[in-house]
Amino acid sequence: MTRFRLTIEYDGRPYMGWQRQGHGPSVQQAVEEAIQAITGEETTVHAAGRTDAGVHALAMAAHVDITRPISAFRLADAINAKLRPAPVAVLYAEEVADDWHARFSCVGRRYVYRIVNRRAPLALEAGRAWRVPVVLHADIMHKAAQALVGRHDFTTFRSAHCQADSPVRTLDRLAVRRLGEVIEVEAAARSFLHHQVRSMVGCLQLVGRGKWTAKDLKRALEAKDRAALGFNAPPDGLYFVEAVYDPRPY
Repeated sequence: MTRFRLTIEYDGRPYMGWQRQGHGPSVQQAVEEAIQAITGEETTVHAAGRTDAGVHALAMAAHVDITRPISAFRLADAINAKLRPAPVAVLYAEEVADDWHARFSCVGRRYVYRIVNRRAPLALEAGRAWRVPVVLHADIMHKAAQALVGRHDFTTFRSAHCQADSPVRTLDRLAVRRLGEVIEVEAAARSFLHHQVRSMVGCLQLVGRGKWTAKDLKRALEAKDRAALGFNAPPDGLYFVEAVYDPRPY
């Protein structure tokens, strides 16, 4: 048996999320069915994160155990052939140690949320970015975001359906930058709560448009109450961009 690490890119729009669901298609299901068609084996593909419906990935890390002899290069090509034309692709595959685990070996996860700040509708990026038509001040958003960095109780920014044992998380980085009409919010932590990034972005958007101040954001955090949440951003602009497997800083 060989354990393979897969790096997977996908457009989350057609899927209910990464994880297999009883009520709709998932990315995990698509990849597992492709592998079964190639090897004849029923496998479980474990990922570094469980993205929600409509959320995308630029480089989701995953692993799978396969009994049949096959090279990493051939496996990646074969999976991609079976997945076509689904918007899912294995960027590369490599053999890893039997005790390497995509989820439990991961020491950090990084997401980027993309906001297109313009009045005109999205012709090319509909479903892949959040269009906010009113002017946002990215510098003010960035300064306010620093109140969320560090170890906090993120109950306010946690989905009511979150299954994590504790709402306490350590947020290593939350940075906001403008690149022309695009505003990117980068979030990095060892792990995140369900909807945490989207909830933080939604509230930062309120700060950027002047409806909230930095103090309002801090009060929302300190309330430790989902009712204090200002806004939950849609999944369209959220991308899983990196799974970290060594202790290097972000």
